[in-house]
Amino acid sequence: MIAEQTTTGLLDVELIRKQFPILHQHVNGNPLIYLDNAATSQKPLAVIDAIDDYYERYNSNIHRGAHHLAQLATEAYENARKTVAQHINAEEREINFVRGTTEAVNLVASSYGRKFVGTGDEIIISGLEHHSNIVPWQMLCEEKGAVLKVIPVNEAGEIIFEAYLKLLSPKTKIVSIAYISNALGTINPVKEVIAEAHKVGAVVFIDGAQALPHKKVDVKELDCDFLGFSGHKVFASTGIGILYGKAALLEQMPPYMGGGEMIKTVTFEKTTYNDLPYKFEAGTPNIEGGIALGAAINFINEIGLHKIEHYEHKLLEYGTEKLLEIEELRIVGTAANKSSVLSFLVKDVHPYDLGVLLDQQGIAIRTGHHCCQPLMDRFGIEGTCRASLAFYNTHSEIDALAKAVKRAVIMLK
Repeated sequence: MIAEQTTTGLLDVELIRKQFPILHQHVNGNPLIYLDNAATSQKPLAVIDAIDDYYERYNSNIHRGAHHLAQLATEAYENARKTVAQHINAEEREINFVRGTTEAVNLVASSYGRKFVGTGDEIIISGLEHHSNIVPWQMLCEEKGAVLKVIPVNEAGEIIFEAYLKLLSPKTKIVSIAYISNALGTINPVKEVIAEAHKVGAVVFIDGAQALPHKKVDVKELDCDFLGFSGHKVFASTGIGILYGKAALLEQMPPYMGGGEMIKTVTFEKTTYNDLPYKFEAGTPNIEGGIALGAAINFINEIGLHKIEHYEHKLLEYGTEKLLEIEELRIVGTAANKSSVLSFLVKDVHPYDLGVLLDQQGIAIRTGHHCCQPLMDRFGIEGTCRASLAFYNTHSEIDALAKAVKRAVIMLK
């Protein structure tokens, strides 16, 4: 059991790393150091085995078949929904399988937004947002004649809460904000954001893509109206994700797509839509992805998210200290409350050039604007180098990163 691999509240990381086959390889003649977890996470054997088991033993379509394989596949898929619901403290009917956080945002914008947002209404997002939490709301505003407002960001990469309060008004219909910034690691005060939005009658969508891998998220404690997250960020497959929505709101929303599964009856004259959550799950889903997501959540729960969060915080502190020892390096995003992202620049060194040289040393980071161009514009930069951490990363890998950055900077100057 993974739970037996922990001691005194900390993680036995080397034992955990054995569960991730991809980490044990060489890139360009060097041991792989994977520090691009905010883009996608690696997959443990528990997830890989769950996918293999599905295809080897009971591959079948779900819900519609009376035969044995269909029953096994349906049970596994719905058990995954139950696992997700328990994990975020929701009802099973409030858990909608989607392709990822991007689809979750688009579903809410298209379904809830088109029904409840009108001319002159206002939608609030923050200056920290990923493009997927900007563009759908822009599209909705253009269609409906609504107004998009943006919470400004300070020099530390934190939202200015007082400015947010001033943006709120009776015209505010939706507030959509990331729990954790993918570009800077800033942890937003989402519980307070939600409470203030509810005072003016607005609903709140929380982009949980970067939060779910690193911390416990309880939708009832937060009182968020909607939450989206992606499986591939939380050690499961790509192409699967979750939209949580309060049942009362989901009941009021029209279907996002039409087709099989989201119906009760169909005639040429009229279609009767299915109950929650199937109303929003048209067509054959990513069955193995749903099963893999359930396996991934069970995996991290066996380890313990509180232990993961504690370990990653210590790793972030260590990484910050080591990188700041490098001459002319500055960290972009110095929020007081921050998760596992080290976004940095070195004077006169282009991030892409640095990223290429690190790759030659077997170190995988991300360079660029991280799908946050408005945020980069806020800081007057094109992008950053981003090292994003997971619980399978180590202090020795941070040492290797710092050493490699120093070496690369010398080569580039």
